[in-house]
Amino acid sequence: MEAKQKYILAVDQSTSGTKALLVDRQGKVTARSSLEHKQIYPRPGWVEHDPLEIYDNVKSCIREVLRQADVSAAELAALTVTNQRETAVMWDKATGRPVYNAIVWQCQRTAETCERLKDEGHEERVRSKTGLLLDPYFSAAKFKWMLDHAEEAPRLLQEGRLLAGTMDSWLVWKLTGGKVHATDYTNASRTSLFNIHTLQWDEEMADLFGVPISLLPEVKASDDIVGYTGDDSLLSSPVPIAGIIGDSQGALFGHLCFAPGTAKATYGTGTSVLMNVGNEPVDGGAGLVTAIAWGAGGKVTYALEAVIRSSGDSIKWTRDNLGLFSTFEELQQSIDGLSSNEGVYLIPAFVGMGVPYWDPNARAAIVGMNRGTGKAHILRAALESIAYQVRDAVEFMEQRSAMPLRGLRTDGGASSNPWLMQFQADILGQAVTRSTCPELSAMGSVYLGGMATGFWSGLDQISADADLYETFQPVMSEQLRESNYSGWKNAVRSVIRQ
Repeated sequence: MEAKQKYILAVDQSTSGTKALLVDRQGKVTARSSLEHKQIYPRPGWVEHDPLEIYDNVKSCIREVLRQADVSAAELAALTVTNQRETAVMWDKATGRPVYNAIVWQCQRTAETCERLKDEGHEERVRSKTGLLLDPYFSAAKFKWMLDHAEEAPRLLQEGRLLAGTMDSWLVWKLTGGKVHATDYTNASRTSLFNIHTLQWDEEMADLFGVPISLLPEVKASDDIVGYTGDDSLLSSPVPIAGIIGDSQGALFGHLCFAPGTAKATYGTGTSVLMNVGNEPVDGGAGLVTAIAWGAGGKVTYALEAVIRSSGDSIKWTRDNLGLFSTFEELQQSIDGLSSNEGVYLIPAFVGMGVPYWDPNARAAIVGMNRGTGKAHILRAALESIAYQVRDAVEFMEQRSAMPLRGLRTDGGASSNPWLMQFQADILGQAVTRSTCPELSAMGSVYLGGMATGFWSGLDQISADADLYETFQPVMSEQLRESNYSGWKNAVRSVIRQ
């Protein structure tokens, strides 16, 4: 790598918008630009994006960060990509135009297809090979829908002009001027077409979903250089493209969760928990997804993934539906006056209970109230419910993997609440390390791309450079911790099927 190359350029293409970041050798973001794109809802439950709009936004954001920092293409060591997972794109390689809008991971149009495949008894086979459940969330059924419904698809398929992939593949193809059709292990593993054991597209899965493997991209490690920029309208000289990784896995890498047993929780509307389980896949059983965390350094690292359905949404419910607070400062003031939960628990089963209970018919409840219960107790119970559910998920992961948790790293909206982070540490009985970096997915791709191009020498240098965390140590006694958690388990039992 030439000494004049001072920056990594990262593209973070998410569900709501696109960011471009410039990162220097110290791991600091020196310039940032972002643009939102349209959310298209053709029918109830259908969600689409315009791939051409997204690529135009990628170019605009790249140009803006280079302008802000007065940086040329010659000063870039790599261009990296992290992206919304599972969103499906299909396009004509001769014209570079999509045959249909991108079908977003949230879209439910393929629910009937997935239910039919379940009824035919295919789910266990899909899960054993891909680590995934049969669900419209994943890409394969979306590709099949496009093949059946996009007007030009049959002709282009017959002529050998059709390509398909997730959003990273679309961006790589466009950024290389149509020279490279590639993806990485993490994105490939979210399609239901990739065998996470053989690390290849799976003929049986392709036949099951009716998606020809000829459409799909070449699968690379997350730290491979997949190609070089070739869109002459964007950069004046070629830049290596490396560090391709799906956004949730990018956050795990950005959290420096390199050791088996380390995990991250992203607190949003729900909470995504990912645990590094090492270089062999672990069967998640019913309820956990077996994921490829990344491919780097010649090895593939696996993870277990759990999604908690309602966490931050519970806090939103107490504010918007119950009117218990207006600002988060008011929320904090309310709970500061309580020394304990006084036996009050909120079970946030607004859409059933997920891992490890799996009761879709459970309904939300507040239990343990007495005549002295007030809004502060309910607010505290809502916050506590987030931490209890994370412990539920972590213990289930520990059970499935026979691997103890080695520290939890956190990010996302609710992680900004120091009371919650302290309670999370207390209820786990382990340190919780909160990231102060809002760009963790992008930083994961940056670290991978930086190692691929020699910008950084390895993980040790990255770890030393990344001063991005605040740690909360547990202070609650073990007796109180287990008493609180036992109260939670009893409260949950009151709303789930026995």
